[in-house]
Amino acid sequence: MSDSDDDVPLVKRLAAPPAKSTPKPTPKPAAKPVAGQLQSKPRDNGAIKKKPETEDEDDDEDNEESEESASSSDSDDEDSESDVPLSKRRKSKSPGAGSTGAKRKRATQEKESAKRSRRDPGSSKSGQVMWKTLRHSGVLFPPEYEPHGVKMLYDGKPVNLTPDQEEVATMFAVMKDTDYMKKPVFLKNFWEGFKEILGKNHVIKSLDNCDFTPIYDWHMAQREAKKTMTKEEKDRIKKEKDEKEGKYKVAYVDGRCEPVGNFRVEPPGLFRGRGEHPKMGKIKRRIYPRDITINIGEGEAVPEHPYPGQTWKDIKHDHTVTWLAYWKDTISSKDYKYVFLGATSTFKADSDLAKYEKARKLKDLIVDVRKNYERDWENSDHKKRQMGVAMYFIDKLALRAGHEKDDDEADTVGCCTLKVENIDLEPNNKVKFDFLGKDSIRYENVVEVHPTVYKNLERFRKIDATGKKKKPGDQLFETFDAQDLNKELKNIMDGLSVKVFRTYNASITLDRLLAELEASKMGAAAQSVDEKKADYDSANKEVAILCNHQRSVPKTHTNQMEKIQEKLHILNTELKELEEELAAVQKGKSDGKKASVESLLSRIDKKKQAIFKIELQARSKEDLKTVALGTSKINYLDPRITVAWCKRNDVPIEKIFNKSLLGKFNWAMDVEPSFRF
Repeated sequence: MSDSDDDVPLVKRLAAPPAKSTPKPTPKPAAKPVAGQLQSKPRDNGAIKKKPETEDEDDDEDNEESEESASSSDSDDEDSESDVPLSKRRKSKSPGAGSTGAKRKRATQEKESAKRSRRDPGSSKSGQVMWKTLRHSGVLFPPEYEPHGVKMLYDGKPVNLTPDQEEVATMFAVMKDTDYMKKPVFLKNFWEGFKEILGKNHVIKSLDNCDFTPIYDWHMAQREAKKTMTKEEKDRIKKEKDEKEGKYKVAYVDGRCEPVGNFRVEPPGLFRGRGEHPKMGKIKRRIYPRDITINIGEGEAVPEHPYPGQTWKDIKHDHTVTWLAYWKDTISSKDYKYVFLGATSTFKADSDLAKYEKARKLKDLIVDVRKNYERDWENSDHKKRQMGVAMYFIDKLALRAGHEKDDDEADTVGCCTLKVENIDLEPNNKVKFDFLGKDSIRYENVVEVHPTVYKNLERFRKIDATGKKKKPGDQLFETFDAQDLNKELKNIMDGLSVKVFRTYNASITLDRLLAELEASKMGAAAQSVDEKKADYDSANKEVAILCNHQRSVPKTHTNQMEKIQEKLHILNTELKELEEELAAVQKGKSDGKKASVESLLSRIDKKKQAIFKIELQARSKEDLKTVALGTSKINYLDPRITVAWCKRNDVPIEKIFNKSLLGKFNWAMDVEPSFRF
């Protein structure tokens, strides 16, 4: 989650200290529906048949939303940090430096405490009143499954399936051409879920003998049919969709119309996850009103839903939070999905501004922060020494903090959870990092470190605080965790946490690189807008590399580059023809040819400009093929840096920010051109 006051409106945060927080109103029971609310029991209770009341678990990215999407689990959207409020953590005495047994016990206690906190969702950290009146239309449910009747094959023979079984079989069939079909974990998890849906006495006994091709072929035929629809048919479908969604897109907060983020409930599907997630292939069950808690103002009409016989799980009137609805997700046992106001809402704008101002405040303290952790490198307390080295990595390399993982989570690490095997020491004080970070993105880097840091790492890799020899799979920093680091940081600055360093380092790096580029261009020939954008993208790329925002080469990259080369070939051919024509005209002595010469020179100049622009585009596309520029723009770069740079360099902001980001960062558009982070 964001820091405690991140979603408090800035105007309220800058006011006098708040009075005692208003007690949370007692939630109304969800027993009696209001007039107009449809209630009834759907087919088979509306759920894929699984063990009753199992721990619903978290999902993944396969229903990817834009940066405007506000539906998310309660994990942090930047660092997936599980920073539990200190008041909710179990009180326990810190173990002595080197007490690994005590540390394990404390870690277990705090992990359980963290789980309990995450299972009590929707609570406000600040307790501050966020709104007086709140009205909205709830969430939009996906349509119920409509059976297609196409039979899959088992041992070459058609098999009859119930609608629930056919739905799950179709989920699997449509993924036939994906890499997931080559992943044993995905296949194993799917089979376990499918087997449960099929039941003990079903004719299908093994995934190996299943043939989903008929369903896949039906699916592909449906896709092709959509492509052949007329413009009128597409427009009609779009109009119907917009009319259906309209009321869900807005909420009224204190009489103000605000956009809602992701108001759609995700349809059932197969969990994919990020990277090599151990739960990939599990079945995400359908979500119904009975799973969802609604937050709305007292006296407002409770949102309707399309399931007669059902009531919402709960109706709350909590003025201290900004979410509109939440439900426990069906894959992760500890996470929840939320519906918040949209990225362009007042709450989100205030939250973003506060986040970047906090990072700017760190800029004024960074010298002292560095002196502190450098001093700790030689501290007699082993824990302090380890924390000092970790802070060095977080500050200089923009590493994420890293938190302990449950057995059913992807085995990724951050700074605080580095293992001995994740680093190698090389000559000349160089350290080689090699580990899977967030989203299972590999972090591979060789950096030269301070000699004292190098010396400490030699010890940390060999023995723990008690002198016991370490193994490759042991923790590099065994005496503390990310929560300990954040406690220390909050003593330095209110609200300071590890993730603030990531925002600070990304923003200060972009600010510095853009300033250096501007200085290097002083007195040089004027650049085109496209050249200036290429310079900006180059600086943005350095930030993406710093934050390890990598991506695999897009599947369409080769095809796109081939098309660009074809276009260049055509342009160069046309340029050559024009130059030959010009040469032929210039050999003539007639005064009547003068206009033709001027016309040809103009056309040649335009053709050269077009070639230059395409060549610039090709270089940029090739240079950026393995980095994701968007992530840092959305989450880590103070937008005022970009807006001010655009104003100073006469670059239209639309060249840098897409429509979504323009809305999200509308609050930054009035910044002065002289702004520096």
